Amino acid sequence: MATYYQLDFEKPLAELDQRIDDIEARIRVEEPDPARSGGVDSLRAQAEALRAERSRSLIEIYSKLTAWQTVRVARHPLRPQTRDYIELMTRDFGEMHGDRRFGDDPALVCGLCRIGPIKVMLIGHQKGRETHEKIACHFGCAHPEGYRKALLKMQLAEKFGLPIVTLVDTPGAYPGLGAEQRGQAEAIAVNLREMSRLRVPIVSVVIGEGGSGGALGIAVADRVAMLQHSWYSVISPEGCAAILWKEANEQTNTAAAKSLKLTASDNLSLGIIDDVIPEPVGGAHRDPRGTANNLSEWIVRTLQHLRTQSPDELVQARYERFRKMGEFIEQAPAAQA
Repeated sequence: MATYYQLDFEKPLAELDQRIDDIEARIRVEEPDPARSGGVDSLRAQAEALRAERSRSLIEIYSKLTAWQTVRVARHPLRPQTRDYIELMTRDFGEMHGDRRFGDDPALVCGLCRIGPIKVMLIGHQKGRETHEKIACHFGCAHPEGYRKALLKMQLAEKFGLPIVTLVDTPGAYPGLGAEQRGQAEAIAVNLREMSRLRVPIVSVVIGEGGSGGALGIAVADRVAMLQHSWYSVISPEGCAAILWKEANEQTNTAAAKSLKLTASDNLSLGIIDDVIPEPVGGAHRDPRGTANNLSEWIVRTLQHLRTQSPDELVQARYERFRKMGEFIEQAPAAQA
């Protein structure tokens, strides 16, 4: 049960895992000896009791995560990424490369596939798992050619009347000199404009990190959802802390994360997203297949509803959805007697 990566607030679970592993090791040693059958039965009962205690602790810990703890879960190195979900919930995936202007950006994966009974164009951020892949994918921070590649594939989907599914998982767009020289801000701005006009259903899900314009560059959609332990915000907690307190540490990161209202429940209450997709107890990294099943069910259900609307209705509703964000009512000052 033990893993090489452990979140600090999961230390009670690590201790229980170690005790369970020790007992199971004793069972393997004593089980072949018939004379010790009574002791083995007792050890099995102890292990079962510890597993039950571990399950209760896991539920308790994940039922009251702080905003900063949620960010850390969203960044867990074993959390499923776009290519994992492609393997777990799609069929007949055919990857498509290049923006036909500069090159291919591995930080954004694009391709045609089937999710359930529906043919879709799937686009998602990829952070990478091993060190060499992380470096190649810029840790999920896409370059302008990535956003232009994504838009090109979206326009192809529109041409053939296929719905578009995007999976968001990025700390933000790549901020390097080369990306800026090739028009990073312009590429994202064009995506925002053109996605708002596409005449096919678009659904977007934040599966991990949803950082600023890097996330929004593929998330102008008819329906936007978040996995339960993901985050979506205009800036990362560290970036916010560095601006407000001139220092990013555990204390300032925690305060920034709370103030940013970046969790799935916060975004739902503010009307930024439409749904929160539940994750298995303990997060997506503990049960990728269960998470993929929940994600697939939401995508299929949502697309089936959106396909009943005409292209004109889709575009108008999409415009109104984003236009109303940030609306508020200001009361007139009371008249003085």
